[in-house]
Amino acid sequence: MIEQHDQALDDGDQVLDDVTDFDQFFAEQTTAPRGLPLRLFGRTYTLPARLPALYVLQLHRVMHSANPEDVSRLLAALFGPDALNHWAEAGMDDRQLGIVLMWSTANVANPGAMTLEQAAAEYDRREAAKAGKAQRPATARPKNRPKNKGKRPNSGRR
Repeated sequence: MIEQHDQALDDGDQVLDDVTDFDQFFAEQTTAPRGLPLRLFGRTYTLPARLPALYVLQLHRVMHSANPEDVSRLLAALFGPDALNHWAEAGMDDRQLGIVLMWSTANVANPGAMTLEQAAAEYDRREAAKAGKAQRPATARPKNRPKNKGKRPNSGRR
């Protein structure tokens, strides 16, 4: 059971001294690294130095969702609450959004891990793979189909 206490316990005036203090530990561990800056549709954003937990959780949800609110919450974790609206009003298309997401995710924890050109190529490759799967007819012949070794009687051979 999780109990939330902002103050000492009410058992007399006894204070719990044996509480594991994550707040203090994380404050000591934080070196406040600066994230990677980027410019998009006239605004400058700074990616966080690490992926926020909310982004990671929303990323898994968005993979299986077509709900625009899920995408908006995902982007808000990296770029702020009004970023998606700003981009949509500026005319962003689905390919551009995909490239921004791919590049940003790759570069949050490891700045320089992916260039814009690499993000675009990877996005295009994934979309082509999706389109190939969707367009492939269900009755397509297998690629490794053995050739017919028997000849038809009227094959033109004398």
